[in-house]
Amino acid sequence: MDPLTFALAALGFAYLPGPAMLYTAAQTLGRGKRAGWFAVLGVHLGCYVHVVAATLGLAALFAAVPPAYVAMKVIGGVYLLWAGVRLWRQGLGGEAPQLDSHASARRVLRDSFLVEVLNPKTALFFVAFLPQFVQPQADLAMTRQLLGLGVASNLIFSSADVVTVLLAAPLRRWFTAGNSRGSRWLQRLGGGVLGGLGVNTLVHASR
Repeated sequence: MDPLTFALAALGFAYLPGPAMLYTAAQTLGRGKRAGWFAVLGVHLGCYVHVVAATLGLAALFAAVPPAYVAMKVIGGVYLLWAGVRLWRQGLGGEAPQLDSHASARRVLRDSFLVEVLNPKTALFFVAFLPQFVQPQADLAMTRQLLGLGVASNLIFSSADVVTVLLAAPLRRWFTAGNSRGSRWLQRLGGGVLGGLGVNTLVHASR
């Protein structure tokens, strides 16, 4: 494995705007910077499920059994749509959601974790991407190589989510400074993005 080639390839995929970055941005704009950090953590932890699945070869089942892939996409799409509607409805209220309770923090963390776990595209990505950098002739077992590459990829992808939060948080502060109406509109925007991601997932699942 060429570490530089691997790093450049992973960075290229990580910083190409995609659903994970949109999801993190939506949580940050809709609920605030702290929610963004919990979203990053939830997505990061959920991605390890796919890393382990790819390492053990379980994710290859999606390629072998198309109905399983479609079912996972439908479940994930419905969950995203539900999260978007919930955030949109909060934006219709008079107060912005606060993450000052452990229950609220756990809810964002749980939602983010499940959104990532229910994304079969992540599973297929690791199945297709990681083996390209495995060296069968190396002393290190292939399973350990896959696991190490998966962990490294997840860290690189999470760095892009961190950058997303850092960019979205100031935008939220500027838009909501002394303006409760702006805060509610951002909640609706965040809910719309999440709902749009869910609808897009469901549409593609039906094809």
